[in-house]
Amino acid sequence: MALLPFKLFSPILAGATLRDRLFASLGAIVGIALTGLVCTLVFGRDPHLPFIVAPVGASAVLLFAVPASPLAQPWSIIGGNTLSALCGIAVTQFVHEPMLAIGLAVGLAIAVMSLARCLHPPGGAAALTAVIGGPAVAAAGFGFALVPVCLNSALLVALGWLFHRFSRHPYPHVPAPAPASTHGTADPAPSLRVGFRDGDIEGALTDLGETFDIDRQDLDRLLRRVEQRALSRSHADLTCADIMSRDIVTIEPEASAETAIRLLLEHNVRTLPVIDFHDRVVGTVGLRDLAGPVKQVGDVMTLPTLSTPNAPALGLVPALTDGTAHAVVIVDADKHIVGLVTQTDLLAALSSLSAREGWGQ
Repeated sequence: MALLPFKLFSPILAGATLRDRLFASLGAIVGIALTGLVCTLVFGRDPHLPFIVAPVGASAVLLFAVPASPLAQPWSIIGGNTLSALCGIAVTQFVHEPMLAIGLAVGLAIAVMSLARCLHPPGGAAALTAVIGGPAVAAAGFGFALVPVCLNSALLVALGWLFHRFSRHPYPHVPAPAPASTHGTADPAPSLRVGFRDGDIEGALTDLGETFDIDRQDLDRLLRRVEQRALSRSHADLTCADIMSRDIVTIEPEASAETAIRLLLEHNVRTLPVIDFHDRVVGTVGLRDLAGPVKQVGDVMTLPTLSTPNAPALGLVPALTDGTAHAVVIVDADKHIVGLVTQTDLLAALSSLSAREGWGQ
Protein backbone atom coordinates (compact mmCIF):
# COMPACT_ATOMS: atom_id res chain seq x y z
CA MET A 1 0.00 0.00 0.00
CA ALA A 2 2.94 2.34 0.68
CA LEU A 3 3.87 2.22 -2.99
CA LEU A 4 0.37 3.05 -4.20
CA PRO A 5 0.85 6.86 -4.36
CA PHE A 6 3.86 6.43 -6.61
CA LYS A 7 1.77 4.53 -9.17
CA LEU A 8 0.01 7.78 -9.88
CA PHE A 9 3.25 9.00 -11.43
CA SER A 10 3.89 5.91 -13.54
CA PRO A 11 3.94 6.38 -17.32
CA ILE A 12 0.52 5.75 -18.82
CA LEU A 13 1.76 5.23 -22.37
CA ALA A 14 2.97 1.75 -23.22
CA GLY A 15 6.24 1.48 -25.12
CA ALA A 16 7.59 4.91 -24.21
CA THR A 17 11.36 5.10 -23.71
CA LEU A 18 13.63 7.83 -22.35
CA ARG A 19 15.10 8.30 -25.83
CA ASP A 20 11.64 8.81 -27.29
CA ARG A 21 10.73 11.37 -24.67
CA LEU A 22 13.97 13.30 -25.18
CA PHE A 23 13.36 13.30 -28.93
CA ALA A 24 9.77 14.44 -28.33
CA SER A 25 11.00 17.35 -26.23
CA LEU A 26 13.55 18.34 -28.84
CA GLY A 27 10.94 18.04 -31.59
CA ALA A 28 8.52 20.28 -29.73
CA ILE A 29 11.21 22.90 -29.17
CA VAL A 30 12.10 22.98 -32.84
CA GLY A 31 8.56 22.59 -34.15
CA ILE A 32 6.88 25.25 -32.04
CA ALA A 33 9.76 27.72 -32.32
CA LEU A 34 9.94 27.49 -36.11
CA THR A 35 6.15 27.57 -36.47
CA GLY A 36 6.07 30.74 -34.41
CA LEU A 37 8.96 32.26 -36.36
CA VAL A 38 7.43 31.59 -39.78
CA CYS A 39 4.00 32.83 -38.75
CA THR A 40 5.54 35.96 -37.26
CA LEU A 41 7.24 36.68 -40.59
CA VAL A 42 3.99 36.01 -42.50
CA PHE A 43 1.44 37.95 -40.47
CA GLY A 44 3.05 38.76 -37.12
CA ARG A 45 2.87 42.49 -37.71
CA ASP A 46 -0.91 42.39 -37.35
CA PRO A 47 -1.40 43.76 -33.81
CA HIS A 48 -4.86 42.21 -33.55
CA LEU A 49 -4.05 38.54 -34.23
CA PRO A 50 -1.83 36.15 -32.26
CA PHE A 51 1.00 34.73 -34.37
CA ILE A 52 0.39 31.29 -32.79
CA VAL A 53 -2.57 29.80 -30.92
CA ALA A 54 -2.39 27.77 -27.72
CA PRO A 55 -4.02 24.56 -29.10
CA VAL A 56 -0.99 24.10 -31.37
CA GLY A 57 1.09 23.46 -28.25
CA ALA A 58 -1.19 20.55 -27.38
CA SER A 59 -0.97 19.33 -30.98
CA ALA A 60 2.82 19.31 -30.64
CA VAL A 61 2.58 16.94 -27.67
CA LEU A 62 0.73 14.39 -29.78
CA LEU A 63 2.77 14.96 -32.93
CA PHE A 64 6.18 14.55 -31.29
CA ALA A 65 5.44 12.28 -28.31
CA VAL A 66 2.97 9.78 -29.82
CA PRO A 67 3.37 10.06 -33.62
CA ALA A 68 1.75 6.64 -34.17
CA SER A 69 -1.52 7.76 -32.57
CA PRO A 70 -4.51 8.11 -34.92
CA LEU A 71 -5.11 11.43 -33.14
CA ALA A 72 -1.71 12.76 -34.23
CA GLN A 73 -1.91 12.18 -37.98
CA PRO A 74 -1.73 15.12 -40.44
CA TRP A 75 -5.45 15.25 -41.23
CA SER A 76 -6.29 14.93 -37.54
CA ILE A 77 -4.10 17.91 -36.66
CA ILE A 78 -4.90 20.20 -39.59
CA GLY A 79 -8.52 19.18 -40.07
CA GLY A 80 -9.27 18.83 -36.37
CA ASN A 81 -7.96 22.24 -35.38
CA THR A 82 -9.34 24.08 -38.42
CA LEU A 83 -12.82 22.56 -38.39
CA SER A 84 -13.07 23.04 -34.63
CA ALA A 85 -12.14 26.69 -34.94
CA LEU A 86 -14.83 27.08 -37.60
CA CYS A 87 -17.34 25.48 -35.22
CA GLY A 88 -16.40 27.89 -32.47
CA ILE A 89 -16.72 30.90 -34.78
CA ALA A 90 -20.07 29.69 -36.09
CA VAL A 91 -21.43 29.30 -32.57
CA THR A 92 -20.43 32.87 -31.67
CA GLN A 93 -22.48 34.14 -34.61
CA PHE A 94 -25.71 32.72 -33.20
CA VAL A 95 -25.25 32.15 -29.47
CA HIS A 96 -24.48 35.14 -27.26
CA GLU A 97 -24.75 33.50 -23.85
CA PRO A 98 -21.07 32.77 -22.96
CA MET A 99 -21.57 29.61 -20.89
CA LEU A 100 -23.87 28.05 -23.45
CA ALA A 101 -21.60 29.13 -26.32
CA ILE A 102 -18.47 27.49 -24.91
CA GLY A 103 -20.29 24.20 -24.32
CA LEU A 104 -21.89 24.18 -27.75
CA ALA A 105 -18.59 25.05 -29.45
CA VAL A 106 -16.68 22.14 -27.96
CA GLY A 107 -19.55 19.67 -28.36
CA LEU A 108 -20.10 20.66 -31.98
CA ALA A 109 -16.37 20.41 -32.63
CA ILE A 110 -16.30 16.82 -31.34
CA ALA A 111 -19.24 15.90 -33.56
CA VAL A 112 -17.78 17.50 -36.68
CA MET A 113 -14.29 16.05 -36.12
CA SER A 114 -15.80 12.61 -35.63
CA LEU A 115 -17.82 12.84 -38.85
CA ALA A 116 -14.80 14.16 -40.76
CA ARG A 117 -12.54 11.42 -39.30
CA CYS A 118 -10.09 13.93 -37.84
CA LEU A 119 -10.69 13.65 -34.10
CA HIS A 120 -7.97 15.66 -32.39
CA PRO A 121 -8.14 16.61 -28.67
CA PRO A 122 -6.57 20.08 -29.12
CA GLY A 123 -9.45 20.79 -31.50
CA GLY A 124 -11.63 21.31 -28.45
CA ALA A 125 -9.24 24.03 -27.33
CA ALA A 126 -9.32 25.56 -30.82
CA ALA A 127 -13.12 25.75 -30.66
CA LEU A 128 -12.98 27.27 -27.19
CA THR A 129 -10.36 29.82 -28.28
CA ALA A 130 -12.64 30.93 -31.10
CA VAL A 131 -15.36 31.71 -28.55
CA ILE A 132 -13.34 33.33 -25.75
CA GLY A 133 -10.47 34.75 -27.79
CA GLY A 134 -11.66 38.31 -27.39
CA PRO A 135 -12.30 41.20 -29.82
CA ALA A 136 -9.37 40.35 -32.12
CA VAL A 137 -10.64 36.83 -32.81
CA ALA A 138 -14.20 38.07 -33.17
CA ALA A 139 -13.10 40.72 -35.66
CA ALA A 140 -11.21 38.15 -37.72
CA GLY A 141 -14.37 36.08 -38.11
CA PHE A 142 -14.07 32.86 -40.07
CA GLY A 143 -10.66 33.98 -41.27
CA PHE A 144 -9.32 33.13 -37.81
CA ALA A 145 -9.73 29.43 -38.66
CA LEU A 146 -7.35 29.86 -41.61
CA VAL A 147 -4.89 32.35 -40.12
CA PRO A 148 -3.51 31.56 -37.64
CA VAL A 149 -5.15 28.19 -36.80
CA CYS A 150 -4.84 26.31 -40.11
CA LEU A 151 -1.50 27.90 -40.98
CA ASN A 152 -0.07 27.04 -37.54
CA SER A 153 -1.29 23.46 -37.84
CA ALA A 154 -0.01 22.93 -41.39
CA LEU A 155 3.42 24.32 -40.55
CA LEU A 156 3.66 22.16 -37.43
CA VAL A 157 2.74 19.02 -39.41
CA ALA A 158 5.33 19.83 -42.08
CA LEU A 159 8.02 20.33 -39.45
CA GLY A 160 6.92 17.15 -37.67
CA TRP A 161 7.17 15.19 -40.92
CA LEU A 162 10.71 16.50 -41.43
CA PHE A 163 11.73 15.88 -37.82
CA HIS A 164 10.50 12.29 -37.78
CA ARG A 165 12.75 11.46 -40.71
CA PHE A 166 15.47 11.39 -38.01
CA SER A 167 13.52 10.07 -35.00
CA ARG A 168 13.14 6.48 -36.29
CA HIS A 169 9.36 6.86 -36.13
CA PRO A 170 7.67 6.90 -39.54
CA TYR A 171 5.32 9.82 -39.94
CA PRO A 172 2.59 9.94 -41.10
CA HIS A 173 2.11 6.59 -39.40
CA VAL A 174 1.00 3.84 -41.75
CA PRO A 175 0.11 0.54 -40.03
CA ALA A 176 2.12 -2.39 -41.35
CA PRO A 177 -0.02 -4.39 -43.77
CA ALA A 178 -1.08 -7.86 -42.72
CA PRO A 179 1.09 -10.62 -44.20
CA ALA A 180 -0.22 -11.80 -47.55
CA SER A 181 0.04 -15.16 -49.21
CA THR A 182 3.24 -15.32 -51.23
CA HIS A 183 1.73 -17.91 -53.56
CA GLY A 184 -0.67 -15.52 -55.29
CA THR A 185 -3.73 -17.30 -53.87
CA ALA A 186 -6.63 -16.16 -51.73
CA ASP A 187 -5.41 -18.09 -48.68
CA PRO A 188 -4.31 -16.02 -45.67
CA ALA A 189 -0.63 -16.05 -44.81
CA PRO A 190 0.38 -19.04 -42.64
CA SER A 191 0.82 -16.87 -39.55
CA LEU A 192 -2.81 -15.70 -39.83
CA ARG A 193 -4.42 -19.13 -40.10
CA VAL A 194 -4.06 -19.97 -36.42
CA GLY A 195 -4.68 -18.06 -33.22
CA PHE A 196 -7.16 -15.22 -32.99
CA ARG A 197 -9.04 -13.76 -35.95
CA ASP A 198 -10.33 -10.32 -36.92
CA GLY A 199 -13.71 -11.10 -35.42
CA ASP A 200 -12.10 -11.94 -32.09
CA ILE A 201 -10.52 -8.48 -31.88
CA GLU A 202 -13.78 -6.78 -32.79
CA GLY A 203 -15.64 -8.90 -30.24
CA ALA A 204 -13.12 -8.09 -27.50
CA LEU A 205 -13.37 -4.37 -28.22
CA THR A 206 -17.16 -4.65 -28.06
CA ASP A 207 -16.96 -6.56 -24.77
CA LEU A 208 -14.72 -3.91 -23.19
CA GLY A 209 -16.86 -1.04 -24.47
CA GLU A 210 -13.90 1.35 -24.57
CA THR A 211 -12.21 3.41 -27.27
CA PHE A 212 -8.45 2.88 -27.45
CA ASP A 213 -5.92 5.26 -28.97
CA ILE A 214 -4.39 2.68 -31.34
CA ASP A 215 -5.03 1.80 -34.95
CA ARG A 216 -6.95 -1.45 -35.52
CA GLN A 217 -4.14 -2.92 -37.67
CA ASP A 218 -1.50 -1.91 -35.13
CA LEU A 219 -3.53 -3.67 -32.44
CA ASP A 220 -3.64 -6.85 -34.53
CA ARG A 221 0.12 -6.73 -35.11
CA LEU A 222 0.80 -6.04 -31.42
CA LEU A 223 -1.30 -8.98 -30.22
CA ARG A 224 0.34 -11.37 -32.66
CA ARG A 225 3.76 -10.25 -31.52
CA VAL A 226 2.67 -10.83 -27.90
CA GLU A 227 1.66 -14.38 -28.85
CA GLN A 228 5.02 -15.02 -30.50
CA ARG A 229 7.03 -13.64 -27.58
CA ALA A 230 5.00 -15.65 -25.07
CA LEU A 231 5.65 -18.81 -27.09
CA SER A 232 9.38 -18.06 -27.25
CA ARG A 233 9.56 -17.26 -23.54
CA SER A 234 7.77 -20.44 -22.48
CA HIS A 235 10.32 -22.50 -24.41
CA ALA A 236 13.41 -20.33 -24.06
CA ASP A 237 15.44 -23.38 -23.07
CA LEU A 238 15.20 -24.67 -26.65
CA THR A 239 17.81 -22.70 -28.60
CA CYS A 240 18.75 -22.43 -32.25
CA ALA A 241 21.90 -24.45 -31.46
CA ASP A 242 19.69 -27.35 -30.35
CA ILE A 243 17.88 -27.74 -33.67
CA MET A 244 20.18 -26.26 -36.32
CA SER A 245 22.00 -28.21 -39.01
CA ARG A 246 25.76 -27.89 -38.65
CA ASP A 247 27.10 -29.50 -41.82
CA ILE A 248 26.06 -26.68 -44.15
CA VAL A 249 26.27 -26.62 -47.92
CA THR A 250 27.43 -23.13 -48.89
CA ILE A 251 28.42 -21.30 -52.04
CA GLU A 252 30.52 -18.26 -52.98
CA PRO A 253 29.22 -15.11 -54.71
CA GLU A 254 31.47 -15.78 -57.71
CA ALA A 255 30.04 -19.27 -58.31
CA SER A 256 27.99 -19.84 -61.44
CA ALA A 257 24.22 -20.20 -61.47
CA GLU A 258 24.61 -23.75 -62.80
CA THR A 259 26.73 -24.72 -59.79
CA ALA A 260 24.14 -23.27 -57.38
CA ILE A 261 21.28 -25.12 -59.08
CA ARG A 262 23.23 -28.38 -59.00
CA LEU A 263 23.94 -28.03 -55.27
CA LEU A 264 20.33 -27.17 -54.45
CA LEU A 265 19.00 -30.21 -56.31
CA GLU A 266 21.77 -32.56 -55.27
CA HIS A 267 21.30 -31.87 -51.56
CA ASN A 268 17.53 -31.36 -51.80
CA VAL A 269 17.63 -27.96 -50.06
CA ARG A 270 15.77 -24.73 -50.79
CA THR A 271 18.36 -22.24 -49.54
CA LEU A 272 22.11 -21.95 -49.95
CA PRO A 273 23.98 -19.52 -47.67
CA VAL A 274 26.41 -17.37 -49.66
CA ILE A 275 29.73 -16.81 -47.89
CA ASP A 276 32.79 -14.72 -48.65
CA PHE A 277 36.46 -15.76 -48.42
CA HIS A 278 36.36 -15.32 -44.62
CA ASP A 279 33.32 -17.60 -44.17
CA ARG A 280 31.12 -14.60 -43.36
CA VAL A 281 27.54 -14.75 -44.55
CA VAL A 282 26.75 -12.17 -47.23
CA GLY A 283 23.47 -13.52 -48.61
CA THR A 284 21.33 -16.52 -49.53
CA VAL A 285 20.18 -17.94 -52.84
CA GLY A 286 17.41 -20.33 -53.87
CA LEU A 287 15.99 -21.85 -57.05
CA ARG A 288 13.57 -18.97 -57.52
CA ASP A 289 16.45 -16.48 -57.52
CA LEU A 290 18.16 -18.52 -60.24
CA ALA A 291 15.15 -18.88 -62.52
CA GLY A 292 16.14 -16.12 -64.98
CA PRO A 293 19.27 -15.52 -67.02
CA VAL A 294 21.92 -15.39 -64.30
CA LYS A 295 25.70 -15.63 -64.57
CA GLN A 296 26.89 -15.44 -60.96
CA VAL A 297 25.27 -16.13 -57.62
CA GLY A 298 26.32 -12.72 -56.33
CA ASP A 299 24.10 -11.05 -58.93
CA VAL A 300 20.87 -12.49 -57.52
CA MET A 301 21.54 -13.38 -53.88
CA THR A 302 19.19 -11.85 -51.31
CA LEU A 303 19.81 -10.50 -47.84
CA PRO A 304 20.03 -13.34 -45.32
CA THR A 305 17.78 -13.81 -42.29
CA LEU A 306 20.20 -14.21 -39.38
CA SER A 307 20.09 -15.40 -35.79
CA THR A 308 22.53 -16.61 -33.14
CA PRO A 309 23.08 -20.05 -31.55
CA ASN A 310 21.77 -18.99 -28.13
CA ALA A 311 18.59 -17.34 -29.44
CA PRO A 312 15.30 -19.12 -28.59
CA ALA A 313 14.46 -21.50 -31.42
CA LEU A 314 10.77 -20.61 -31.33
CA GLY A 315 11.72 -16.98 -31.85
CA LEU A 316 12.29 -17.97 -35.49
CA VAL A 317 8.58 -18.71 -36.01
CA PRO A 318 7.77 -15.25 -37.51
CA ALA A 319 10.70 -15.37 -39.93
CA LEU A 320 9.96 -18.89 -41.13
CA THR A 321 6.20 -18.49 -41.49
CA ASP A 322 5.94 -15.19 -43.34
CA GLY A 323 6.27 -16.93 -46.70
CA THR A 324 9.52 -15.25 -47.74
CA ALA A 325 12.31 -17.09 -45.90
CA HIS A 326 12.78 -20.86 -46.00
CA ALA A 327 15.77 -20.90 -43.66
CA VAL A 328 17.51 -18.79 -41.02
CA VAL A 329 21.30 -18.67 -41.05
CA ILE A 330 22.88 -19.04 -37.61
CA VAL A 331 26.04 -16.98 -37.18
CA ASP A 332 28.54 -16.11 -34.46
CA ALA A 333 29.49 -12.61 -33.34
CA ASP A 334 31.65 -12.11 -36.44
CA LYS A 335 28.92 -13.31 -38.82
CA HIS A 336 30.73 -16.57 -39.50
CA ILE A 337 28.22 -19.28 -40.36
CA VAL A 338 27.79 -21.94 -37.67
CA GLY A 339 24.47 -23.51 -38.65
CA LEU A 340 21.16 -23.33 -40.47
CA VAL A 341 17.58 -23.69 -39.25
CA THR A 342 15.07 -24.58 -41.94
CA GLN A 343 11.29 -24.72 -41.85
CA THR A 344 11.62 -28.49 -41.54
CA ASP A 345 13.91 -28.17 -38.53
CA LEU A 346 11.47 -25.85 -36.81
CA LEU A 347 8.48 -28.05 -37.63
CA ALA A 348 10.28 -31.09 -36.20
CA ALA A 349 11.01 -29.14 -33.00
CA LEU A 350 7.38 -28.06 -32.66
CA SER A 351 6.23 -31.63 -33.26
CA SER A 352 8.58 -32.86 -30.54
CA LEU A 353 7.30 -30.24 -28.09
CA SER A 354 3.71 -31.14 -28.95
CA ALA A 355 4.30 -34.82 -28.25
CA ARG A 356 6.18 -34.06 -25.02
CA GLU A 357 3.59 -31.67 -23.59
CA GLY A 358 0.44 -33.23 -25.00
CA TRP A 359 -0.69 -30.22 -27.05
CA GLY A 360 -4.13 -30.55 -28.53
CA GLN A 361 -5.42 -32.98 -25.86
